[in-house]
Order: sequence, then C-alpha cells, then structure tokens
Amino acid sequence: MLNLANLAEEVQIAYRRRIKLKKGDFVDEANATTESDIEETFKKLVGQLKKSPQEVFDELKNQTVDLVLTAHPTQSVRRSLLQKHARVRNCLTQLYAKDITPDDKQELDEALQREIQAAFRTDEIRRTPPTPQDEMRAGMSYFHETIWKGVPKFLRRVDTALKNIGINERLPYNAPLIQFSSWMGGDRDGNPRVTPEVTRDVCLLARMMAANLYFSQIEDLMFELSMWRCNDELLARAHELHRSSRKDAKHYIEFWKQIPPNEPYRVILGDVRDKLYNTRERARQLLSNGTSDIPEDTTFTNVEQFLEPLELCYRSLCSCGDKPIADGSLLDFLRQVSTFGLSLVRLDIRQESDRHTDVIDAITKHLGLGSYREWPEKQRQEWLLSELSGKRPLFGTDVPKTEEISDVLETFKVISELPSDNFGAYIISMATAPSDVLAVELLQRECRVKKPLRVVPLFEKLADLEAAPAAVARLFSIDWYKNRINGKQEVMIGYSDSGKDAGRLSAAWQLYKAQEDLIKVAKQYGVKLTMFHGRGGTVGRGGGPTHLAILSQPPETIHGSLRVTVQGEVIEQSFGEEHLCFRTLQRFTAATLEHGMNPPVSPKPEWRALMDEMAVVATEEYRSIVFQEPRFVEYFRLATPEMEYGRMNIGSRPSKRKPSGGIESLRAIPWIFAWTQTRFHLPVWLGFGAAFKQALEKDTKNLQMLREMYNQWPFFRVTIDLIEMVFAKGDPGITALYDKLLVSEDLWPFGERLRTNYEDTKRLLLQVAGHRNLLEGDPYLRQRLLLRDSYITTLNVCQVYTLKQIRDPNYHGQVRPSKEPASKPAAELVKLNPTSEYAPGLEDTLILTMKGIAAGMQNTG
Repeated sequence: MLNLANLAEEVQIAYRRRIKLKKGDFVDEANATTESDIEETFKKLVGQLKKSPQEVFDELKNQTVDLVLTAHPTQSVRRSLLQKHARVRNCLTQLYAKDITPDDKQELDEALQREIQAAFRTDEIRRTPPTPQDEMRAGMSYFHETIWKGVPKFLRRVDTALKNIGINERLPYNAPLIQFSSWMGGDRDGNPRVTPEVTRDVCLLARMMAANLYFSQIEDLMFELSMWRCNDELLARAHELHRSSRKDAKHYIEFWKQIPPNEPYRVILGDVRDKLYNTRERARQLLSNGTSDIPEDTTFTNVEQFLEPLELCYRSLCSCGDKPIADGSLLDFLRQVSTFGLSLVRLDIRQESDRHTDVIDAITKHLGLGSYREWPEKQRQEWLLSELSGKRPLFGTDVPKTEEISDVLETFKVISELPSDNFGAYIISMATAPSDVLAVELLQRECRVKKPLRVVPLFEKLADLEAAPAAVARLFSIDWYKNRINGKQEVMIGYSDSGKDAGRLSAAWQLYKAQEDLIKVAKQYGVKLTMFHGRGGTVGRGGGPTHLAILSQPPETIHGSLRVTVQGEVIEQSFGEEHLCFRTLQRFTAATLEHGMNPPVSPKPEWRALMDEMAVVATEEYRSIVFQEPRFVEYFRLATPEMEYGRMNIGSRPSKRKPSGGIESLRAIPWIFAWTQTRFHLPVWLGFGAAFKQALEKDTKNLQMLREMYNQWPFFRVTIDLIEMVFAKGDPGITALYDKLLVSEDLWPFGERLRTNYEDTKRLLLQVAGHRNLLEGDPYLRQRLLLRDSYITTLNVCQVYTLKQIRDPNYHGQVRPSKEPASKPAAELVKLNPTSEYAPGLEDTLILTMKGIAAGMQNTG
C-alpha cells in the first residue's frame, strides 16, 4: 500500500515539474532547495555570477562525477515487485497524458488493476538471502533498463543547455562527465561470501552484458549510416575490409550478405559488429566453461580498438558536410562507448587493512624476518619500501596459507588475469597508517598485476578522520609513493561508521574539517585529491538530497571531481525510471559544477569555535549513552527489532562484523534500521540536544549566532534541516508502546529518560531554526508525511504485538472475536513459510511490517 503511495506521489511530482517547465516557472516544492536543473544552473552562472559561457564550458569538459553502485543491504523490496511497480508507474504517467482517449483510459485502468493485483499476489518476502552474484545482476538491471539510454539522452540535454547560453559546440564525446563504478562482487569487507571466484564471475558477466548492449544497437546504426560519400581514409579501409571479409553470415538477422563497397560506413560497422559478437561470445564461454575457443584477436580487448573505427566514421561524415548526421545516433553510440567502455562498470575492490597485514606477516615469518604485525610503523614502511624498490620476487608458492590469506592472494591473482579496464580502485577500510597503503602496492606487484589499481584509504571512525590528514601527509612525503601516483590521489570518507561512533553532529563536523585539512595537505604536496563520499540513504548514514549535500561541502573540496556511493534502496530511487535517471544525472552534474564555480561560504572563525565546542559535548553525550551506559545494549535489543533484522534476507553480507560483541561490531545499517522501525531515530538526534543546551546556557548571544549560522552557512543549515525532517518522521508515543510491551520493567525509566531527551532536543532544534512547528518551511513534505502516518502507526502496533508473541510464546493478546471464519487465502499464506520456528504466520507478519514501515518512512537503513 505504502509502496503504491510512494509511486503515485513520484508521478505526481514529476507531472507538476513538467507543467512548471512548460511555463518556465521553477518555484515548486521539490525544486527550490533540493533541485539542480542544468539549464537553470548555466543561466545562473552566466547571468547572476557573470561567468563567461566559455568558462562554464571549459569547467564542464573537465568535470567528472563517478557514481558507485553498492550492494548495501537496504533495498527491502524484491526485484519481482520493483518491476511491477515500474509498470504501475508507467500506467500512471500515461494517464496524465493530455491526448488520452476514453478507450486509452479504460485500457490503462485495466492494466493498472492487473499490475496491482499481480503485486498483491506476489510473495513480498525473500525466502533466501541473495548471493553477491544476485546482487550484481540486480544492480546491472538498472543499466539495461534506464542508465544505458539515459546517459546519451542526458548529454544531449547538456548540449542543448550549452547552446542556449551561446556555446555552439557540443560536449566532446570523450568528456568524462558521468562515470559508473560498482562494489557488487568486489566489496569483501566483512562479507565472506564475496570470494575471488565471485569477483571473476561478476567481471565476465559485466563484459558480456556490455558487448550485448552494444551489439543490440549496432544494426540500427548500420541502417542509419547508408551514405556513399566518405573521405579517402574511410574508403581505403572499407575496400580493404571488403576484400578480406567472408561472403555471408547467416547468423545475423540484418546485413547478413556481404556488404557492397559503395556503402562504406556499413562495411566498417559490419566489422565492428563481428568483433562485438565475438567479444560477447568469448565472455559467455569464459563465464560458463572457464575457457573459450574464440581467438582473442577477433574480439575487442581494449576500448581504443572499439572507438577507432567509430571515430573514423565520425571524422569522415564531418569532412563530407554531414555533421548533423554524425551528431545523431553515432554521437550517442560514441558517448556510450566512452562512458561504459567494454566492462560496463569498473569494479572497486574493498578489503580490511588487517587482512593485508596477515598476509605480509605470514611472508615475513616464512622468510625468517620476524613478525611484521609486531613491527612499529617506521620499520614496516622501511621494509615495504625496500621491497618495492627491489626487483626480486618476495615469495613463492610455499608460503604457509590460511583460508583468509589464500583468499586475499587469489583476489590479487584474479585482478592480474582479467583485463585492467574491469577494475577501478582498491579501497582499504580501517586504514590508519601509510604502511596500510604500501602493503597493497607491494601485494599488487608480487601478484603481477600489470596495471596496478589506485589504492584508496578509507577513514571512518572519528579518531581515524582526525588522524587522516597527518596519515596522508606522511604518505605523500614518501618519494617512491609520490612518483607512483602521478600527482593524483583519492581518499574515501565514511559517513555511516563515523555517525555510529560519535553521533550525527560530531561526525558531520569532523567529516567537514577532515576534508578541508586533506585538501590543504594535497595542495602542499602538489597532488590533485578526489574525495570519495561513502554516503548511505538515511540521514543517520549521511543521506539527504543530493543537491544540498554537494553544495554544503567545504569550498574547494570537490574541484570538478567527485565520487559518491549510491546504496541499496537509493539505486531504485535514483535510477528506477527514465525520468528519475535523468534527474539524478542532472542533479549531480549541476550541483558539482555550481560548487566549483560558485563555492559555498567558508565558516567564520567564531562559528567554527562554537561548532568545535558543541561537537565535544555532543560526542560525550552520545557515547555516555551508547557505549558507557551498562544496560544500553540490552535495552536496544529489547526495544527494537534489531535481533530479527537478519530474517529479511535483504543482503548477502552478515549484519555483524564479528558474531559476538556489542554495538561496535554491529553494522551501521541494522543499527539505523532498528531505530527507524520504532520511529525513534536515536542515532540521528542523540547529542544535538546536549550541544545546543550547553551553547545557549554558556552565552545567551549564542542563540543569535546559531541562527546566523543556520541562515548563512549551507553546511549547518542542511544538517539542521535534515534532523528536523527526521523529527517529523519520529513518534516517541510509538516508542513508548515498544518499551511497555517488550522492555523489562526495570529499564522503563531509561526509556523515559531518552524520550525526555528527544522532546528537549526537538524544542531546542526549533528554537535554533527559528521555527514554531516542524517542517513549517516545507508544507508539501509535511502533508506527505501526514498522509502516511495512520498507515505506519497501524503497522507499528502490529509489529510490536508480533514481536511480543515471538519473544514471549506464553503471551496471548486480546483478539476481538471475528464473525467470519478464517479465510482460505490466509491459511495458504501461512504455508509459504513452513520451516518457521514460531507460531504460524508470526515471522511473515513481522517481516511484512518491517517492509511496510521502511516503505512508509522511505528509508530502510
């Protein structure tokens, strides 16, 4: 029900936006602060900020936004249902069309009813957890359905917007404006199911899909390019190919006979088609059998080979006066090749730093050098650098290996065997020292990785973020490393674990300062730094509207290159539909451009001082409750459905890094998920109240300063607005019901204390924002949340009673006597989960309430 409400709302917003666009009026609810329209951005830069059109064009040509799709387990809706939802969305969109006839309407109504019924008759629950290969296939389906065609369509709109500000040339087809990467099948941090074999399969599958997508379009291009006039270079190539080509190819549907030389473009493209066919079939055979009888030289092995004949066609058309034809489907095709390459997406590999230390430790022990793990950092660096500078191999096959060590080495072996364009970055989580980075460089060399992956340290915890600038400076001061990176470095910062470690306020401020300091360090050493933002979908994990998130970053930290994760349910919200895909690409491109050409204000020194003080208080308050309160973990497990989260089967990785252990070992997603379900959102707001209270008590003038920060500093405003939105979704009354039914009586006062803190924080937040009521600046969002409230509350009540029955089998709630006999479908539903350890239907009821609340809140974790 709530999923359908979300769809209807989406279509309605899109319709209203189209109406406004026709009128040329941009002031609407989802537009004013959270939208970035590419044309509006250009006009603003040229008209209001007096940038020249050429400056805008030059900036755009060198800009790169790399969207990294990850398999974070936050998409709670099954793919079977997502596809039905897409068809419902399609029907609703068509119903808004102006030229619809009564017959069309009747047929669309029937189709709508059919799809909704099919969705209701589909089991909502995943009965088995997905494998990493399943996750990758789910992620790749978005390329197939929207991204593949969405990219050239969006780039064409950029061309139009440029024309409207007086630039009469198109964006070069090889301008790296939008890039795509993936973690699906490469992210092995805490996920034992991602094996080297999985990584190999995922890469070959992506290659096969890419070749198939190109192959499906090449014949259309051959139909289009039927011209006979061409330049001498192309003519000579066409004659040469014509002489050497086979006579007929009966396995093609079109152009299966030998193409005559008086259609030279078709001759060239015919050869491209043959190679694409072989590229696809070779990847298919390698994937299914491990070997292939198709010779590698009959396929495309790198993207340059693929682009060369297409560029030849483009040059020839332009030189013969046919530029308008060249700028049609051929330009779109060139842009696709330049965006997706032969591998569709580049796969990042992510591994924990400790796993590399284990491998190097085994090697040094085997060589009789002692235990690498016990060496101080200085000794580690010296040894790693001497090995990196030397030529001799470090170890043979006789190194004693545990399963974990083999896994790490086999992964490097897979990287060395597959084409280098399959891979993006090698990310080290829990990175703290330069030796963590150098260890990966050494392992890449030892495992004969011909084109080493760029190594990216990931800083997540608060202490790691504070130490990050110094660690990166130490790395840049190593001559060997400075020569290796060629003036470019990428650093990843994690929003989820920093929030879990210190609370949202302190994490947001520390992330802000860490970026500023990292950029200073990079400038000092003459290195261009790219920040990779590991943001989740929820506010607790760094989520929020894209446009605002980018424009609230510190000045000079983006500089035209941005990498950002698109996780779980956010993938569907960003790319589930053609217009959503278009808007996502537009938002990222426009906001990145605006941030570079019109940077946000830098905070005043007194704002910084106040933020520093508030962050200390917020961290103290957050940690005193989450980590130091002796019975907090017990309360958390009783008051939320955290223990039951794993039953949803929404991801391939375990919900904990270590099976035993408290909050520290719990993943950020189930941590946020559990509090979102009970509508309490504790990790998001905890710490804010104490920080505001301390600031206001210390000096009454601070209220004025906080309001000034809210009105003038994008970072602070975004932080406060997102917390306000979370409070609008919260309901401590519901949380009290969970406490009453699920928490032992001696913990009730603790829950009461937290709810008082919630109310105090909300009051102080409104005072700082200068609002009387929550969301008074966004009446549309308030209305949308209000509409959902009664549905979500019903689901919450249902969930809490179900949890009570699951945890206390002796509990029997008062059930109203029903006059009707139990229905047959209800009895059949119970049979869908015959192996459940609980009373019939309880487990399914619980999972459905979790999914329903997630849909209503429009957030999972």
